[in-house]
Amino acid sequence: MQVTSIGHAGFHIQTKAGSILCDPWVNPAYFASWFPFPDNSELDWAALGNCDYLYVSHLHKDHFDPATLSKYVNKDATVLLPDYPVPDLQRELEALGFHKFFETEDSVKHRVGDLDIMIIALRAPADGPIGDSGLVVSDGETTCFNMNDARPVDMDVLHEQFGTIDIHLLQYSGAIWYPMVYDIPRRTKSNFGKQKRQRGMDRARSYIEQIGATWVVPSAGPPVFLDDDLRYLNDDRGDEGNIFPDQIVFLEQMRLHGQDNGLLMIPGSTADLRGAEVSVTHPSDPMEIFDNKAAYIEEMAKRRAPELAAEKATWAPAEGEPLLEPLKALFEPLMAQTDLICDGIGYPVGLVLGNETVVLDFPKRVVREPIEGEGKYRYGFRIAPELVRTVLRDNEPDWVNSIFLSTRFEAWRVGGYNEFLYTFFKCLSDERIAYADGWFAETHDDSASTELDGWEVQRRCPHLKADLSKFGVVEGSTLTCNLHGWQWDLESGRCKTSRGHELRARKL
Repeated sequence: MQVTSIGHAGFHIQTKAGSILCDPWVNPAYFASWFPFPDNSELDWAALGNCDYLYVSHLHKDHFDPATLSKYVNKDATVLLPDYPVPDLQRELEALGFHKFFETEDSVKHRVGDLDIMIIALRAPADGPIGDSGLVVSDGETTCFNMNDARPVDMDVLHEQFGTIDIHLLQYSGAIWYPMVYDIPRRTKSNFGKQKRQRGMDRARSYIEQIGATWVVPSAGPPVFLDDDLRYLNDDRGDEGNIFPDQIVFLEQMRLHGQDNGLLMIPGSTADLRGAEVSVTHPSDPMEIFDNKAAYIEEMAKRRAPELAAEKATWAPAEGEPLLEPLKALFEPLMAQTDLICDGIGYPVGLVLGNETVVLDFPKRVVREPIEGEGKYRYGFRIAPELVRTVLRDNEPDWVNSIFLSTRFEAWRVGGYNEFLYTFFKCLSDERIAYADGWFAETHDDSASTELDGWEVQRRCPHLKADLSKFGVVEGSTLTCNLHGWQWDLESGRCKTSRGHELRARKL
């Protein structure tokens, strides 16, 4: 088996039984905020696109790149399709001309030609844009687990179906807007960022320990920010609070914890594998990038500036009719469909859109103007009106996968993170909101228990059912689930991260 990095979470997997192209991403994403790092634009995309199979893990734009898929990828390739409850991914690929789909069943091994494959599909509203997934491929000699940025909750099925994993490709770096966009003091923001940075790497190392692969490739991050307004987000200034550590940082983290099986790969690097044996070749010396990272980013910014400018030219104008009525037309019918999510949000949310403020009044299920004397809203966003006009023009069903991941906004909040609010912004279609409402309405089994550092706690995390015997960490009377960094007070069972989600726990 030959595994070639094509940038970010993308890989080309060559086997005797055919080639699989995974998550090819080249073009700027999220309102031109994100570019692949290191640069992959000069790879031979026509050759890479001449594949037998295509695997797109989910619809985040750093995995699903319509322009690259349309221009370069063989439309007769068989798409290995994750088992998602909402068929948005298949619809998007069909619109690009793909017509051969192999529909997998979640966490079930399938025989495809002479390959064994399995796709672990995550289907909670918080998983990607209504779904994320990881791919396992075996050619009978070598087994590869491409986890990209998925966060599976149960790894037992992986070992039951495939045994030893020879190479594991996984995310280790940030892909979020917290805490950078929040209106909080600089020192507080830096401390939150430091915690977020470490939790992300701790989670990745936890997966490495659970999976026990012979070789590990840090992938799926970080992006690089080339816009002058966003350059501060790059981890090239020695900022311990930066949530976008690069491959070199994570490989050192692995070594500090006794994990010496990490492989550095950049776009064009190839790992030739025969079972557990590996040989890696690079297109150039990777340290020329990482030893001179700021200079590399500066040169890349100049070279790809025309793409950034072209993308900005597609945005809707900032000026136009007031946004209140189109936002009422979008949001109010969705509010009316889900008492559970609206009650979970529980308060009005302010949108400051240039000179106009619009209030999403979730308790009353209406979108309205501010009321005199109403004061500051518990949760709010300052967003450039051209971004909102663009997503409205394009009928974008997912503001998380467009505006928020762009980091081109500011936010404030009083109190904890509100999962229901961001779920609402991911589900701006009838189909998505109905699915999310039904998912939250299900009763989660919390009858099983586990012991952690002198506490008996329910085994499954109240957030997204992660196994706390594997992801739970106790410090004093605080439990942290490293899958998403959520925290609980063990003495009361109260969730310290978001509303609701109480945990059953008792001191032993």
